[in-house]
Amino acid sequence: MDPIREARRQWTAHGWAEAADGMAMVTSVFRAHQLLLERIDAVLRPLGLTFARYEVLRLLAFTRAGALPMTRLGSLLQVHPTSVTSAVDRLEKQGYVVRSRGEQDRRIVLAEITEAGRKIVEEATVGLNAEVFARPGLATDEVARLTDLLNDFRAGAGDPVDD
Repeated sequence: MDPIREARRQWTAHGWAEAADGMAMVTSVFRAHQLLLERIDAVLRPLGLTFARYEVLRLLAFTRAGALPMTRLGSLLQVHPTSVTSAVDRLEKQGYVVRSRGEQDRRIVLAEITEAGRKIVEEATVGLNAEVFARPGLATDEVARLTDLLNDFRAGAGDPVDD
């Protein structure tokens, strides 16, 4: 039995039919998130990373200088500054990131990827590409269609989404 379908049936039976489809959609998104995180964690956990820390490393590795202000990291990752600080703290303890002050403005705190950080993020990316991103669980056209639907949802919630 599909527990989400059963929950939708119960919603309708209890007089909440107008919200049943939305409840089923939200619950399905959360369950899909759990399933994807399980796959991601299977790749990253042996490397001592979480997806949040991986995202920080990947973003830093994409930059020319290998460094970004902490505030910019939070903005690009669309997370609270506390989350960035926590991720960078852990990455720093692992030797994957160092903090420094901006040369022209000493108030700016930069996070900079180390050589060890570059090595681990490349290893992690190879694993994620092979085990998750290249085969996310849907056909190629379905992946594009779902991404478009999620972009529409994000745009409606105020996220900046390019066409």
